[in-house]
Amino acid sequence: MLRRLTLCMLLGLLNGAPSHAAEPVAVVASFSIVGDIVRNIGGDHVSVDTLVGPEEDAHVFDPAPRDAARIAAAKLVVMNGLGFEGWMDRLMKASGGMPKVAIASEGVISHSATIDGHESMDPHAWQDVSNVRIYARNIADALIQIDPEHDGLYRANLARFDGELIALDHDIRSAISAIPAERRKIVTTHDAFGYFARAYGIEMIAPQGISTEAEASAKDVARIIRQVKAEKIPAVFLENISDPRLVETIAAESGARIGGKLYSDALSREKEPAGTYIAMMQSNIRELTKALMP
Repeated sequence: MLRRLTLCMLLGLLNGAPSHAAEPVAVVASFSIVGDIVRNIGGDHVSVDTLVGPEEDAHVFDPAPRDAARIAAAKLVVMNGLGFEGWMDRLMKASGGMPKVAIASEGVISHSATIDGHESMDPHAWQDVSNVRIYARNIADALIQIDPEHDGLYRANLARFDGELIALDHDIRSAISAIPAERRKIVTTHDAFGYFARAYGIEMIAPQGISTEAEASAKDVARIIRQVKAEKIPAVFLENISDPRLVETIAAESGARIGGKLYSDALSREKEPAGTYIAMMQSNIRELTKALMP
C-alpha cells in the first residue's frame, strides 16, 4: 500500500510539473527552396515561414505589410543572396525587427551572365548540388549560433542531408553521362540553369535573361529558333514559374519537341513531383533524360 501511494504521489508531481520544452526557432526563408533546406537542418526545432512559396516567382515578388510582420517575428531570416531577393532590404527596414540574417550562398563561387551586353550576377546557385551542400552548412551554423542547445541535432541533420546531396549529385552525373554528348542541349524559358549547365555538362539556351522580369525580344526568339534548327537541339522545356507561350512558339517554329516541366526557382506543391529540393532535382533529371535520350 505504501509503495502504491508513493508511486501515485510521484506521478502527480510529474503531471503537475511545468513544461520546459523549448519553442521552435522562428525562421523566415525567402523562398521555397531555401525553406526546404532549413527544414532539413532544423527538423522539429524550427518553425519555417516561407515568403515566396511553392510555384511562386521570387523575381517578381512584391512584399506586403504582412510580410514585414513575419520578418519582425522571426529569430532568423535565411535568404539566397547573390542579388536574388532584390526586395529584401526594404522589407527588412519596414519590419523594424532585428533577426539574425543568414546568406545561404556565402562562400559559393558565383557566376555571371551577359544580359543585353551587361554582366549580371547569376543567383541560381542551387542548381549545382555541390553549392547546396554549402547552403546547408551555412544554415546549420546560423541555427547553432542562435540555438546552441541543439548543436548536436543540427550537426546530425546536416550530416544526414549532406549524404543525401552527395548521392543526388552522383545520380545526376550518372544520368547525364548516359545521354549522347551531341544531344546534351536544350532550350528553357529563362536563364536559370547556368550553374547546372557548368556542373553537369548540358548546354542551356534561354530567350529571357537570368530574371523572369526580362522580356525576350523578337530578335532573341528568332535567333534561338535558327540555332535550334541549325544545331538540331532535341527539346525545349517549360518551367514551372514561366508563361509557356514563349517555349511553345519556339517549338512550333523550330520543330523541336516540347519536353516536360523543369523546376527552376520554386518547388512544386507538397504532393507534386518537386515538393522538396532533392525531389525537384530528381524530377528535372528524369525529364531531361526522357527528352534527350535517342
